[in-house]
Amino acid sequence: MLKRTKQFLRSQHYEYDKTYIRPLMVPDSVYVLKFGKDHRNNRVVVKYSHTWTGRVKINEIAVRLHKQKHPRIFKHEADMVKYLNKHLSKRTPD
Repeated sequence: MLKRTKQFLRSQHYEYDKTYIRPLMVPDSVYVLKFGKDHRNNRVVVKYSHTWTGRVKINEIAVRLHKQKHPRIFKHEADMVKYLNKHLSKRTPD
């Protein structure tokens, strides 16, 4: 899941950790990808479900970069990668 995002993060020399969460009360599953250069203080939260054929259907992608109050919500991974490319390439390398 999020193959393009992981490729982008590796090309920008960001490290990431991934976690799966299966809530009991909600039918959606949650995939959390924490990333950063020194500290993993940025995160991508993906809410997804499975169709009756077994395919993964992404319902919502929420991105929180360091010190953001409200997450940025995306429907498609391509839109999120464009957003990350615009905002992460501005930062100076550590």
